[in-house]
Amino acid sequence: MRKLSLVLALGMFFAMQTSAFAQQFDAAFGVGTVTAPSGTVPDSGGNTVSERGGAYPVFSADVLIKHNLGFGGELAWRASRNLYGGALPYRPLFYDFNGIYAPKFGKRVQAEVMAGIGWESLRFYQPFFNCNFLGCTDFVSSNHFMGHIGAGIRYYIWGHLFIRPEAHLYLVHNNVEFPSSQAARFGMSIGYTFAPGF
Repeated sequence: MRKLSLVLALGMFFAMQTSAFAQQFDAAFGVGTVTAPSGTVPDSGGNTVSERGGAYPVFSADVLIKHNLGFGGELAWRASRNLYGGALPYRPLFYDFNGIYAPKFGKRVQAEVMAGIGWESLRFYQPFFNCNFLGCTDFVSSNHFMGHIGAGIRYYIWGHLFIRPEAHLYLVHNNVEFPSSQAARFGMSIGYTFAPGF
């Protein structure tokens, strides 16, 4: 979680620095779920495995620089642990950094379309701690590069406050722990737009 906190802190610092030159800065928190194919893989002991299900909290932020174009990032993780192969507790995390296009449709509606890259981190929990000079953890991570495509519709319910139904597709490279390289996340976020003259 220390690495996660560092990534979020650096991302927010960078976004705050660039927001002085931006047309718009948005931050949101939401929750959703993931759907993915299920099946067996060699490491599962013959058991059916899938990344499907569970609640996924998500933090997201973006900066629009010019002509509704900008960049952003997201972090989504499974709120509770799942069992891999019926025995080993695990938790997936998805990080992504994107280019974003967010055209406005009137005063209350703004679409957003994004594409980018990131990584999936699968944390497999153990009944003991591994320690190094950075600290101690009770999990080992399996990290995979991924592509990301997403879209959402922001509806401004009051001033700069919006709700956003959203859908995301993760294309995970070399995802050997699961039967498919694809996972989709669907959810709803609530956020706020920081923009002069919005």
